[in-house]
Amino acid sequence: MTDTPFRGAFGHQHGDSRGLLERIQAQLQERIQEAVEMAGLELMVELRRRHGRPAPDTASTTDRKEFEDTVRALLEHLGAAFRSDLSPDLRAALDRVDARGEPDRLIAEQARLARELPDYWQRFEAYRAAYAQARLEAPAPDRGWLGRLFKG
Repeated sequence: MTDTPFRGAFGHQHGDSRGLLERIQAQLQERIQEAVEMAGLELMVELRRRHGRPAPDTASTTDRKEFEDTVRALLEHLGAAFRSDLSPDLRAALDRVDARGEPDRLIAEQARLARELPDYWQRFEAYRAAYAQARLEAPAPDRGWLGRLFKG
């Protein structure tokens, strides 16, 4: 018997040179990224609906930029909201989080919080909901006379 068909319980492990902790960290960051993107998209769609604007178009670079800005603003809000309730030691640990770029750093901070706080996802949801509510209750931005003329 040279090659068995059974390669282990987790097929995704094979060919992945990362250790278990690195894989867990990557999966946690992916889960947080997905949650923030879904929350951002839901907020963007609801804001557009309330302001009488069309739904986002995946082919539109303007809509894509608005989506990315919405997600970044949500991430920044989450970071500030979490920091306001943290111990000085955990705040200092977040300051030392190293990541490649700004969005990566914000996601890495959230992953660190998820590992440290047993109630991370409950807090995440509460902070996300408060942010969405505040954005939805804010008056629509003035888009100028041309924007009002074309309503789009």
